Amino acid sequence: MKLVVNGKEEIFDDNEISVSKLLVLKDVKLPQMVSVQLNGEFIQADEHESRMLKDGDNVEFLYFMGGGR
Repeated sequence: MKLVVNGKEEIFDDNEISVSKLLVLKDVKLPQMVSVQLNGEFIQADEHESRMLKDGDNVEFLYFMGGGR
């Protein structure tokens, strides 16, 4: 399966990848703190396990940080 993850095209051997599984495959630290955008649409955290990715999907992991003045 070919996916674009954070702007980089990647090939995965597995054709059945959920959003949760992709977070594990990409070794995302603190996945509960990451917002996921799939083809321009934000995916709710409670959908990560059930939302299956398709060939050609574009996935962005967004890390929100606090701080500043």
